[in-house]
This record gives sequence, structure tokens and C-alpha cells, in this order.
Amino acid sequence: MKNPIIGITLDYENNGGYSKFPWYAIRENYLSCLHKFGAIPFPLFHQNSVNDYFLKTLDGLVITGGNFDINPALYSDTSSGSRNIKKQRTNFEIEIFKQFLKTSKPILGICGGEQLMNVATGGDLIQDIKASIDTSIEHEQTNPRNEVSHEVDIKNNSKLFQIIRENKIKVNSAHHQSVKKTGENFTASAFASDEVIEAIEHTQHPWCLGIQWHPEFLITNADIAIFKDFIKHA
Repeated sequence: MKNPIIGITLDYENNGGYSKFPWYAIRENYLSCLHKFGAIPFPLFHQNSVNDYFLKTLDGLVITGGNFDINPALYSDTSSGSRNIKKQRTNFEIEIFKQFLKTSKPILGICGGEQLMNVATGGDLIQDIKASIDTSIEHEQTNPRNEVSHEVDIKNNSKLFQIIRENKIKVNSAHHQSVKKTGENFTASAFASDEVIEAIEHTQHPWCLGIQWHPEFLITNADIAIFKDFIKHA
């Protein structure tokens, strides 16, 4: 077997911090967690004109998270709650996700990536959990991101359960938005105790999962199982 090549989306900043000019960024463990289990990560710059090449070359797709929100206009929500909008990144990720969805290649959306996949298929989001839900869970955890913070319940009849083989796991948490109404052919497969959706999966595609937490930190056996199964299918 060859080492599968996995496309992984980048964050984008116009300027400031690293450079006075526009720059891409990705956290190291998004890449190292793929390499650890035999895959070769391939960062994707935001240029749809080369998507046909990406589709032919890549064996799978990871849509990452980041410190930004999807423009609520894309799901016709005029209420407030969204923070940092990145139009160029979002447009690229929606386009390449839709193209990969037409193939049988595995797709994994992490945190904002899960939300992106949901919006791209006609779903919507809770714009701000604290403003919308009475909950004691800190979905933007105060402890370090490489530690777990709350429990998640996984549905027995889900693909996620088939991968993890556990009904209840502990996860890290770094989000203030979450999936509300699921998109076309998506179903919710995991929930926090406050009923916030923690995972979605596509009912028609052979391997398309959205995970609200950050399994790339490989904190638990469940995190490891997700990446091993994703890479196996790639």
C-alpha cells in the first residue's frame, strides 16, 4: 500500500503577526497526526483553479478549524453572534468540499470544518452557544487544548460508534458556535449533555465525518481511532 496523500486546508490572514503581508498558517499537530499513522499531509492554498488537480492527486481531505466564523449570510441568518469572517477561506473550502463529496474519498471536518460542511449542504449554525443555550459546559474550555474538558455521547447506530466502539468519551472543546439544523444527507451522531451537536456524518458518502472537538491532539483512544480509520479509507 502507498502512503495516502491527504489534502488539508490552511488558515489565512491578510497581515499582522507573522508578516505584514498575507500569509497562510496551520497548527503543527494537524500535519503530524496524519503522518504518525502513515499519511502524507498536503496543505492546500486557496485557489479553486487547481481543484481538479487536487481531486486527481489527493486520497482524502481534512477541513480544519480556526479562529473565525462562517458568514451567517450563507445560511440566511440575520441575527448576531458571529465574530471573525474569512470570505476567501470559506469560499475555497466550500468549493473543494463539494467537489470531494462527489467522490468516494474520505472527508474529515474538524471543529469549524464540521460547521463548514454543514453550511455547504444547506444546514445552519448556532451563532453563539452561550447566548442561545442555558448550559454549564464550557465549550470554549479554559484548560489547555491538549486536555479533555467534557463528555460526549455517541449514537449506537452511527458510523462514529463503529469507529470508536464507545458510547461515551471525553473531548477537548474550542468553539463558540455549533451545528443547528443538519445539512442535506447529514445526520447528528454525537451530542454533549446540553444537546449541542458534537459530530455529524453523511448518510450517502462512504466516509464523511464532521467532529466538533479537536482529535488532532490525539488525547484519547477515540481520537486515535478516528484518524486511523480515516487514513485506512484513504
